[in-house]
Amino acid sequence: MTIREINFDGIIGPSHNYAGLSLGNLASFTNKGQVSHPKAAALQGLTKMRHNLELGLAQAFVVPHPRPDHPWLAELGTDVEQVPASLRPAAFSASAMWAANAATVSPAPDTADGRCHLTVANLRTMAHRSHEWPATLAQLRLAFADERHFAVHAPIPATFADEGAANHMRLGASHEASGVEVFVYGQRGGAFPARQHVEASRAIARLHKLQPDRALFVCQSEEAIAAGAFHNDVVAVANENVLFAHEQAFENKVDFYTELKRLLPEVQIVEVPASAVSLDEAIKSYLFNAQLVTLPDGAMALILPEEARETPSVWKWLEDMVAGNGPIRKLLVVDVRQSMANGGGPACLRLRVVADPATVDPRFTADAAKIDRIAATIDQHWPDRIAPEDLLRPDLWAELENARLALLRALQLEELA
Repeated sequence: MTIREINFDGIIGPSHNYAGLSLGNLASFTNKGQVSHPKAAALQGLTKMRHNLELGLAQAFVVPHPRPDHPWLAELGTDVEQVPASLRPAAFSASAMWAANAATVSPAPDTADGRCHLTVANLRTMAHRSHEWPATLAQLRLAFADERHFAVHAPIPATFADEGAANHMRLGASHEASGVEVFVYGQRGGAFPARQHVEASRAIARLHKLQPDRALFVCQSEEAIAAGAFHNDVVAVANENVLFAHEQAFENKVDFYTELKRLLPEVQIVEVPASAVSLDEAIKSYLFNAQLVTLPDGAMALILPEEARETPSVWKWLEDMVAGNGPIRKLLVVDVRQSMANGGGPACLRLRVVADPATVDPRFTADAAKIDRIAATIDQHWPDRIAPEDLLRPDLWAELENARLALLRALQLEELA
């Protein structure tokens, strides 16, 4: 078997719009009511996928969810023609594009049964995301249908909020040996909700059959959440034996770092001081919502949004870091501005799975030709623009549904229709 990290990126759906639905996500709230550009957004996401393929990384994808969400509206006793104005945007949300919230993933070396475990997130805190899980579960059970290698779990009970891999980090010297899994939860966030419950994280660790002494439960700092770090991946990211984090990311970092070093003596902690980059600057630039990856030559790289390069304090610190010969050796910049304007950077767009690509349904894995086919479908069927009032138009509803069906046909995934 060839165990690799596979990045499953969310294809940005045709209903991508700026409704400002996510409390605590400052970019989403700030751009509420603006005109979105779904075609440009989706093509930006595909360009990032191409970029990663050209780097030699393994790339895959998940497809957009059906929008408007008729079954969800039916559960609420309404339909798309009569839905109250307060619910309409949630029925059209394209937020499933941020695949980092799709599930929490534990690779096979960490689990007692030697399988890769995935637990679909319930996303119960936000109404517009709380109805994503059925479509996510259907896709993951199709992509990871080989039960010799994978176990795909339904969401934990909605009593405890779970927002997926955006609040989970896995550290280890290699993909083949047991690592340390870090579950980050929130308790307080000032004016904003803490969106990951500790009991959700503990339940996932049990479902994934993790060794209790190799799973850490770490509280995100209240000041980080209050500043707009609605998920841990806005202030911290990990890869192999490297943790890259803001100084103010964790509530009790001293105890966390001490325990992490005990369990993984080779860990390297790269901490960005608040004196160099404030929480506000880190969150606006999405410095930490980067993909921290290992390239085929063994060098570690950060795949960053353009906004990081355009923030002087952030870029200076990054350049100084690379010049200092630390573990992160390269800075690579991608343009995902349409996603960024709605509150999701490069890392939000992908779910990281460590597995043998040959064990994944090949319809979900990407190569250059398949990305070209997806791009042609998007260019033909995705709307150029959506203004808030467009969600009232029946012709747009039909356009969105036909666009998604065209993509499913192009990918031979019609069973997800």
